[in-house]
Amino acid sequence: MTPRLMQAGLMLVLTACGASPSATAQDNAPAQRPFTVTPVAQFDTPWAMAFLTGSGRPLLDVALVTEKDGRLWLVDSRSGRKWPVSGVPKARVEGQGGLGDVVVHPEFVVNRRVYLSFVEAEPNGTSGAALGYGTLDLKDRDRPALRGFKVIWRQEPKVSGSGHFSHRIAFARDGTIFLSSGDRQKMDPAQDRNSDLGKIIHFTAEGQRIGGRFHSLGHRNVLGLAFAPDGRLWGTEMGPRGGDELNLIEQGKNYGWPRASYGSHYGGVPIPDDHAAKGFAEPKLWWKPSISPAGLIVYSGDLFRQWKGDAIFGALSGQALLRADLNGASARKADQWDMGARIREVEQGPRGEIYLLEDGGRLLRLEPIGR
Repeated sequence: MTPRLMQAGLMLVLTACGASPSATAQDNAPAQRPFTVTPVAQFDTPWAMAFLTGSGRPLLDVALVTEKDGRLWLVDSRSGRKWPVSGVPKARVEGQGGLGDVVVHPEFVVNRRVYLSFVEAEPNGTSGAALGYGTLDLKDRDRPALRGFKVIWRQEPKVSGSGHFSHRIAFARDGTIFLSSGDRQKMDPAQDRNSDLGKIIHFTAEGQRIGGRFHSLGHRNVLGLAFAPDGRLWGTEMGPRGGDELNLIEQGKNYGWPRASYGSHYGGVPIPDDHAAKGFAEPKLWWKPSISPAGLIVYSGDLFRQWKGDAIFGALSGQALLRADLNGASARKADQWDMGARIREVEQGPRGEIYLLEDGGRLLRLEPIGR
């Protein structure tokens, strides 16, 4: 399908959209918020969102939304109209596990390739994260489908438990993929150089590893992963009891978990926080008590011009949206807005709007007050 026909196909999808009653209702935003909040759509277990893009920019108001319980939706982000997408891989849904992140290939207009992360069931009650891709078929506007799904990575080793899969995906400028692979609540494997657990992994678009087994190690649970315009990779990471982090992810660096943290174990046992003394990378920012940081973008739009180049990310236990001022390799805490709900995902829309997914709830659109 040519780029022109691809856009035509997307337009056919949009012609079926009708106005959603929820799309016109607005929350009463507290005065300290510089944005309005408009509910767009409702989900049961939303986890991630990605706009259909061309050359890295959203084409239209059409996005994909995953739900942890295994559903993938094509969504009109203005009206809230949504269509179920068939052909999604079967995910093991338990605890924090299920269908995870969704991203589209930078050349989606040409190859229509969509990447998904998810949790696979394995024998004897074990499980592991996985990454794969399929081709999005939009020929029938009412029945979008993912065709020919292919798994290109499986987390090793497979372990018991249902937490800390991480499995966030970010495309670099060169078309390669970075993926967060959580410690699965096992802690020590994050320092094991022969394990995928607690690592950031670098792949080609076909799943071949780049630079050895991992890109960085010593991670606990990276739930946000995004590139800044200068090419630097940033990650939001859940600490234990306190010690949540914003990290600049750099090749070969060790981020310390579980040997160093600004938090403590859940039983109250302290963890040394002398990262540098042990040869570990210091977080650029950290929080205590916990906010439970999740989905992350580095804002590049013009609608919130004053935030250009800044990190915008959600907080789960903190029930907030946060902004960190990024300046090259440094970061400074800026804003924290109470959202009254757990914010799982943050995404930037085609006009520079910001979209949020509440954990177990709504898709929200943020726009500047007075616009």
